[in-house]
Amino acid sequence: MKEIVMIPQHTLDDITEVNASGLTPVVFIHGLWLLPNSWDRWAEVFRGAGYAPITPGWPDDPETVEEANAHPEVFAGKTVGQVADHYDEVIGKLDKQPAVVGHSFGGLLAQILAGRGLANATVAIDAAPFRGVLPLPISALRSASPVLSNPANRHRAIPLTFDQFRYGFANAVTEEEAHQLYEEYAVPAPGAPLFQAATANLNPWTEVKVDTENPYRGPLLVVSGARDHTVPPAVSQATFKLQEKNTGVTEFADMPNRGHSLTIDSGWLEVCNTSLAFVQRFSER
Repeated sequence: MKEIVMIPQHTLDDITEVNASGLTPVVFIHGLWLLPNSWDRWAEVFRGAGYAPITPGWPDDPETVEEANAHPEVFAGKTVGQVADHYDEVIGKLDKQPAVVGHSFGGLLAQILAGRGLANATVAIDAAPFRGVLPLPISALRSASPVLSNPANRHRAIPLTFDQFRYGFANAVTEEEAHQLYEEYAVPAPGAPLFQAATANLNPWTEVKVDTENPYRGPLLVVSGARDHTVPPAVSQATFKLQEKNTGVTEFADMPNRGHSLTIDSGWLEVCNTSLAFVQRFSER
């Protein structure tokens, strides 16, 4: 049974605006340690291409990075299932079926929603693994270690130090840019989703599962940053291999020399345009 999550008023206002436009919506879903503002530039590109972008946060997301860092406790306890149901509720209020674009745990959530038949096209960028994705590279374990190293973190909100952010997100950009990204975007994140992902292949009742066989899943693009430490290419490739068994279109895009920050760093536009081109092929405006 899905958990009903209250949608904040500003998101309801955004939904009203999207519906009034008559355009096809594109729902953007961020991952851990980021907020919806990480999609601001993407939303402008998709709007310019004739879509109606919407960037709902996770439940209780603060509106600014400053507010998020001042009140990290609001992130604590969020689970994959709770967040997936939240986005399910948002999509249920849209007049048109949307395209869905997600990064990291947002990429996992995008695939969960597509598996529920809620997306007309889906882009999963450096997506966190779901049950059945088996590779567990050392760099992924190191990136998750700030959370997984302490079982009590499951119920906490955990910030990253700059060095942890540099390794997990910003390893493929300059030191100067890494500092800029950390200051502009990094916020605490709930620990629970990382514990859920880490145990997904051991727990048959896990929330971290995707219906890869649903014939109504729609077209899916898996995007992989070739230098990503948090979601290394082996994880994205394993995701693609599971998804390509679906009867729908499933494609893979490799982004050379790109790390986990590929949606927010100075090379964001290349990834954005790759995602937009896929959506344009399969989603009416």
